[in-house]
Amino acid sequence: MLLSADTYRAGERVFGLRLLAALMLAGFVLASGPALAQDSPPLNGKAVTVGVYTSPPFVTATGDGFGGMAIELWEHVAARLGLATTFREFTTIRDLIAAAEHGDIDVAATNLSITQSRALRIDFTQPWFDSGLRIMVSERPGAGFWDVIEGLEASGFVRTYVIIALLVMLATAILTLVDRRYDPAFPRRWRDGVAESFFSVMSVATGKLPPTRNRFGWIGRLWQGLWLMCGVAVVAFVTSSITTVMTTISLTSQIKDLSDLDGRAVGAFTGSLSEDFARQLGLDLRTYPHVEEAVAALQDRSIVAIIADAPVLEYFAHTNPQLPLDVTGNLFRPDKYGFGLAPNSPLTDPVTIEILGAKESGYLESLRSRYFGNDN
Repeated sequence: MLLSADTYRAGERVFGLRLLAALMLAGFVLASGPALAQDSPPLNGKAVTVGVYTSPPFVTATGDGFGGMAIELWEHVAARLGLATTFREFTTIRDLIAAAEHGDIDVAATNLSITQSRALRIDFTQPWFDSGLRIMVSERPGAGFWDVIEGLEASGFVRTYVIIALLVMLATAILTLVDRRYDPAFPRRWRDGVAESFFSVMSVATGKLPPTRNRFGWIGRLWQGLWLMCGVAVVAFVTSSITTVMTTISLTSQIKDLSDLDGRAVGAFTGSLSEDFARQLGLDLRTYPHVEEAVAALQDRSIVAIIADAPVLEYFAHTNPQLPLDVTGNLFRPDKYGFGLAPNSPLTDPVTIEILGAKESGYLESLRSRYFGNDN
């Protein structure tokens, strides 16, 4: 089949236009290639500064750096992305978040709760740990001596005890004078006589018959009987008052949930979610940099409880069995942990993708099981 001249020339024009378009597209790609490469630089070999806040078992200080679950997860992510990491420690979570917000660090790594207020300041990755808050208290076997004394004083029982003591002293003096006069066998030395009379009075006070003989007939027996009844009453009063105070101390010292913290001093970590939560509840709050300082305050009774992340408290109590600590109550204010990054960080998406991969591959679950066991 032969083509006409007009048809041939039309085909040449179409071919020329297509060739021109292809050349223009190729030129555009070649021209924009460096710019695209500049907008999306490769991560391999990129140096990043990771800010950390010590909070076992997520971040722990070691002899040559840092360890813990959050550090191991970050190092796994960094290795897959080819990142070179330099760690920088901060003393509070508040300072750590501020450093990420201002771009002083590239990543914030600790048990960092994801909240709306924080997300307005920094970027967050995909969550990698589910958590919440719990309460830690000092587990004491019972009321101490000074606790009982303070309780007796507050209840007005100490004043009554003083009156009873004065009556015992008066009865001892009267019995000493009477026995010195009417009992030839009674010790002549005042020291020995007072001791003998005091023993007789305390014998009655503890519900026993007096060791001295009856020297006044039926009147003496009636007097001894009445005195014995008074002794039984005194013993019953002292026993019941101490029991009441100890029971009250035991009941009021029990802390099971947030409602038991009203009007009492509690501790939280400086700049943490638990500090914000305690302030919202209007609790009498004391803040501490780390769990060790908070536990010390709990032991010396500066505070009655610590509100903090449940896994941090549980891990500390488990690794310090010599301390009388108890993590009590149910989990409240549930939240999730993630890595924090500088606002609009180019690392946010790659790190998030690697965290998702760590979840899907089972690495994150094996890491959690290694630190918290299979039952958590």
